[in-house]
Amino acid sequence: MTKQSPAALHDTAKKVAEVLYTARGIPTPRRYTSAIIAAAGNSTRMGGTTSKQLMLLRGMPVLAHTLLAYEKAETIHEIVLVGKVEDFPAYRDLAKKHGINKLRVLTEGGASRQESVLCGLRQVSEKTKFIAIADGARCLITPQQIESVCHAAYRTGAATAATPATDTIKIADATRYITSTPDRETLWLAQTPQIFDYTLYHAAAYYALEKDFVATDDNSLVEFINRKVKLVDCGRENIKITTAVDLLIAEAILSAREHDSKGEQTNA
Repeated sequence: MTKQSPAALHDTAKKVAEVLYTARGIPTPRRYTSAIIAAAGNSTRMGGTTSKQLMLLRGMPVLAHTLLAYEKAETIHEIVLVGKVEDFPAYRDLAKKHGINKLRVLTEGGASRQESVLCGLRQVSEKTKFIAIADGARCLITPQQIESVCHAAYRTGAATAATPATDTIKIADATRYITSTPDRETLWLAQTPQIFDYTLYHAAAYYALEKDFVATDDNSLVEFINRKVKLVDCGRENIKITTAVDLLIAEAILSAREHDSKGEQTNA
């Protein structure tokens, strides 16, 4: 048996540790993960003059709920927040008040969400190995769910939060007549975070730019270059705040979580 040099033994040990970390879903320095939070939308469907990111949900801005989840997620190393310049002072105050210490960069978004994510991509750390892209208004995500999607991405290179479709889906033509009914067992609703190996996502994003491909979400960019994305069930509560009704639903969900948490403490 050939005796390995100290340097070779060190490299072997690192590779073995990497395999064990991957199997257990533990982030390593090679998996420095940057969250890009998209919060540059115009909130047109919400109505009013206040950005939906700054609307209060149980006494705290919607965006604060989102940022706190990524702050608490052990797999997230830094946060890049993409928004409108006029909202930056409010975002800075929000981050300071709620202890968002991972927020490293505030950067201006583009004309579309796809462009805004590219703006955030240009600001991530040189150490970044994975990108976690999320909606600023998807404020009910939990740190544990974020970590679950991260672990899946570490193993596969690309993973997304999602939930199975529970309603029957209909495909319609331009006149709104049903043309087909796909098998519900194969249908999922995409959510965020959507997490990718940095090199993979960088290639997909710029290939789409070159080909003028407009994606409905970031998964679509990776699918466009024929790479698979792993679905991670994050439940039906991981909703996005889009209309005033969504705020009422989110309020009810958070109230139920608080009630359940108090019940667990009582029974402990």
